[in-house]
Amino acid sequence: MKPVEMYTSPMCGFCHAAKRLLSQKGVDFSEIDIWADPARKPEMMQRANGGYTVPQIFIGETHVGGCDDLYALERAGKLDALLEA
Repeated sequence: MKPVEMYTSPMCGFCHAAKRLLSQKGVDFSEIDIWADPARKPEMMQRANGGYTVPQIFIGETHVGGCDDLYALERAGKLDALLEA
C-alpha cells in the first residue's frame, strides 16, 4: 500500500471526515498538523500546487486534493486502486 500523508488542522470537520474514511478502510496515514506546526503550511501549498485549505491529501506522489476529492474517488470505485497501485 502506498504511503498516505494528510495536512490537517484539529478544528477542521473535513479533516476529521477524511481521516474517518481512511480509518474505516484500514489505511494507515501520517498527519501533518499545520495548526501545531504552521511552518509546514508553505510546504503543503507548494506540494498542493497552491492549495491552502485543509485537508490536503497525498497518496504516494499523487495529490488527491481535499476531503471531497477523496470521497469522490471512493464513490467512483477508484480509491482502492490508487492506494494499492
